[in-house]
Amino acid sequence: MAKFRVRVSTGEACGAGTWDKVSVSIVGTQGESPPLPLDHLGKEFTAGAEEDFEVTLPEDVGRVLLLRVHKAPPPLPRPLGPLAPDAWFCRWFRLEPPLGSPLLFPCYQWLEGAGTLVLREGAAKVSWADDLPVLERQRQEELQAKQKMYWWKTYLPGWPHCLDEETVKDLDLNVKYPVVKKTKFSLKLGSGVAELKLKGLLDRTGLWRSLREMKRMLNFRSSPVGEYVYKHWQEDSFFASQFLNGLNPVLIRRCRLLPKNFPVTDAMVAPMLGPGNSLQAELEKGSLFLVDHGILSSIQTNVINGRPQFSAAPMTLLYQHPRGGPLLPLAIQLSQTPGPNSPIFLPSDEKWDWLLAKTWVRNAEFSVHEAITHLLHAHLLPEVFSLATLRQLPQCHPLFKLLIPHTRYTLYINTLARELLIAPGKVVDRSTGLGIGGFSELIQRNMEQLNYSVLCLPEDIRDRGVEDIPGYYYRDDGLRVWEAVEQFVSEIISIYYPSDESVQDDQELQAWVRDIFSNGFLGRESSGMPSSLDTREALIRYTTMVIFTCSAKHTAVSSGQLPPPTAKGQARPEGFVATLPPVNATCDIIIALWLLSKEPGDRRPLGIYPDEYFTEEAPRRSIATFQSHLAQISRDIRKRNQDLKLPYTYLDPPLIENSVSI
Repeated sequence: MAKFRVRVSTGEACGAGTWDKVSVSIVGTQGESPPLPLDHLGKEFTAGAEEDFEVTLPEDVGRVLLLRVHKAPPPLPRPLGPLAPDAWFCRWFRLEPPLGSPLLFPCYQWLEGAGTLVLREGAAKVSWADDLPVLERQRQEELQAKQKMYWWKTYLPGWPHCLDEETVKDLDLNVKYPVVKKTKFSLKLGSGVAELKLKGLLDRTGLWRSLREMKRMLNFRSSPVGEYVYKHWQEDSFFASQFLNGLNPVLIRRCRLLPKNFPVTDAMVAPMLGPGNSLQAELEKGSLFLVDHGILSSIQTNVINGRPQFSAAPMTLLYQHPRGGPLLPLAIQLSQTPGPNSPIFLPSDEKWDWLLAKTWVRNAEFSVHEAITHLLHAHLLPEVFSLATLRQLPQCHPLFKLLIPHTRYTLYINTLARELLIAPGKVVDRSTGLGIGGFSELIQRNMEQLNYSVLCLPEDIRDRGVEDIPGYYYRDDGLRVWEAVEQFVSEIISIYYPSDESVQDDQELQAWVRDIFSNGFLGRESSGMPSSLDTREALIRYTTMVIFTCSAKHTAVSSGQLPPPTAKGQARPEGFVATLPPVNATCDIIIALWLLSKEPGDRRPLGIYPDEYFTEEAPRRSIATFQSHLAQISRDIRKRNQDLKLPYTYLDPPLIENSVSI
């Protein structure tokens, strides 16, 4: 007869407690105890409670290995009847044996209905570190159960595969928004819709009467950044700065040779370059940069309110004066085919011609950003990483413990997007220039050229040749965050993987990488994505990429019509307004962007891990070091931002969410 003290922690979320009865079986090296009720006078397992119980084992089970948790309805009807919640969010169990140190069993899961859950003692273990059949069997059974729960499906041809669920109602409780977060999300959506309906804008299918009228819509949720943009949006320096620090800061690259289909001449740009300078000289100096939206060439477009929409595939040449000053646009061509119907627009052109050309570039930037940079790179790929993690790594695996905070709510928000945003007839289809057909085509095109190096920020910066362009805060802050994540990951990997061979021998790790390669990158070897990992260095790089993509990259790119002109000298203020989307489509998009730009509560910034999956001292020290590193980065960013007219805050660590959750 051995007495154990059992402490149980219930989550604090709304509905986390339960009226159901809970018992535990203790599994050891010499056997397994019968179910031992966790019961005392009064109600157990209320939200936020930590409760102690004493249980007696009829026989010694040896060294404790597992805790089997049983949950069943109470013998008497619940006090509130069928309305009473039966789900229970358990944070952890702590088991104190008669002799020896307490054992912590992390859980951090919802248990819904009657059933049994098996928990491992908290020390992280790679697959080759388990040498007992009972532990090996537990890993296999856990993965088999999760692979039955989380299936892959093809949403659209050529897209990364995704979770096989139709609606958020069908999701497992462990990946859903909690009640409070879901309510805040719905209220925020409702308030935006109501305000624009009351203003008579949301249902108006006509065109805007003026830019001043358009500001009525933007005022529905004004901000200092919005006011700054409204004041400066026509300026060349602001237009160029958006390629560095705007919503899509990943396309600009140094130009050493002008594309043959972009025939800019010295005479065209002489007013900007100044006397004695030439294009060739500036190309050799490295002071010219190119943003090419060629992926939009001949893309499928949409029909909104019965009117066909149009898209440009522009090329934009930018100039950074070697002696300082802002980055400025030199020339814009709105198609990939030069000729009489595709003139090169210049800053010296008539005001409205030049402004219209810049606006078509911004329109192209919106399409590429929303379909590729945001939807594909910052939502669909993180879903792949999240789903593979759940399917291939057991909860005791060190990589699971490291990565699970960076998967939080990703499956929920992406399933919701497939319901409300990118499904036929929804926001993207009814209100964007490309519609879901064009979006899908863009994603397919990018998937065919997507390369591993694009997802690794240091290599991407190097490949685009933008290491030294001034005022590129996305690069500066992003590289510092990448370095902090990489250092943290390196420390964790070094704890659990003593050699390259230990990486190669971890079959669960290799299955995780294969799952991502096959279902995320569709087995395309030209992507450069590994299908296996052979060294600790490769594992560190890969895991850093996954965490950065799911956190910093997503935050950086998500926080903030008539045909394009074929001749110059024809643009006027009224014609410019006529090229803008109709009122209802504009409002539709503004509501969606506003809704998705900020977390509806329940935030967990990068490096904040309230769910303590790691129980050993070494990884806990690494987490503390990581948090300290991020805090210093934040202090430096905030100090720099004090001197900026438009502060760059997207990669300030406290504002970076751990995961793609909105």
